[in-house]
Amino acid sequence: METKRLGRTDVEVTRLGFGGGPLGGLFAPLDDETAAGALAAAWDGGIRYYDTSPHYGIGHSERRIGEFLRSRPRDSFVLSTKVGRLLVPQDPAGKMDPAGFHVPAAHRRVRDFTRDGIRRGVEDSLMRMGLDRIDVLYLHDAEEYFDDALRDGYPALAELRSEGIVGAIGAGMYDTAMLTTLVRETDVDVIMQSGCHTLLDHSALDTFLPACEERGVSVIAASVFNSGLLAVPRPAEGAHFDYETAAPEVVERANRIADVCEAHGVTLPQAAMAFPLQHPAVAGIAVGMRSAEEARRNVESFAAEVPAQVWADLRAAGLIRSTAIRVV
Repeated sequence: METKRLGRTDVEVTRLGFGGGPLGGLFAPLDDETAAGALAAAWDGGIRYYDTSPHYGIGHSERRIGEFLRSRPRDSFVLSTKVGRLLVPQDPAGKMDPAGFHVPAAHRRVRDFTRDGIRRGVEDSLMRMGLDRIDVLYLHDAEEYFDDALRDGYPALAELRSEGIVGAIGAGMYDTAMLTTLVRETDVDVIMQSGCHTLLDHSALDTFLPACEERGVSVIAASVFNSGLLAVPRPAEGAHFDYETAAPEVVERANRIADVCEAHGVTLPQAAMAFPLQHPAVAGIAVGMRSAEEARRNVESFAAEVPAQVWADLRAAGLIRSTAIRVV
C-alpha cells in the first residue's frame, strides 16, 4: 500500500490507516477475538498505520492493538496514540463506561495537558500496549482545554520529539478554527482532523487545509464517513451523521452524490474514502474497523479507482466545492 511522509519528519504512514475507536467497544460490545480478527485482516490488506487512544474504551483499544502489534517487527508499522486524558483506576461498581464505550467503568478519565501529565500519559500508554515506542503523538480532544494544550501541551510534545521519544507530533481534534491556530502558531508535524473534510462537510477548506499546506503540516482525515452516513452505498432515513440522526436533507444530498458515483461504477463509500486524499495536504485517512469483514471491505473500497469524471460531475452538480479537488 502506498505510503506518505508526515510533514518534514521521517515517519511514513500507509494512506489507509486503522482507526482504533471501535476496538474500545464504541457503540456496541466487542470481544477480544473479533478485535484481533479485525487487526489481522487489516494487516493482511496492507495497512501498516494503527491509531489508538487511552480514551477508546478506557484503555481497551490500546491493549488490543498493542497485543497484536507486539508479534510484528517494530519497524514494520507506525503507531499513534493520544494524550490529554489520564486513566485513574476505580471500582466499576457494576457500571459501564459513561462515554459511550461498552466496557466496565474500571477507570475514570482525568483531563491533563500539563508537561507531567503528558509524560505520564506516554508511559501509561506504552505500558498498556507493551511496546517500546510511539511513532506519532497527538493532543486529543483539546477543544475545551485549548489554552492549556497550546501553552503546556504542545511544548511537552515538542520536548518528547526533540528527545527522540516520538517521531512526529500534532493534535487530534474536530474544531478547525482551533486547529488552524495550532498549525500557524506551533511547529506540529501532523493533524488528525475529524469529519470536516468529507463529501458532506467541506469546512476544513476554509482556513485549516490552506494553513496546513502553507506550513507543510500533514493531515490525517478521520471520520470520513461522517459516523456512518457515507459508509453504505445508499443511506436511508435514520442514518447517523456526526453521531446524530441525519436530517432528511443531508440524507437526500448523500443519495444525490451516490447517483453520480453509481453512474461511473463507483460506490458512495469508495468515493468517501478517496475524496480527502485529493487534497495535497492530506497524507492519509484513518477508518474505524471492528471486524475482519469490515476491515476487508474497507481495504477493498480504498483500492477502488475513482475516475476523475466523478469529481467533475459532483462539482458541476454543486455537490462539492470547486476547490475541493486539488491533486498535486
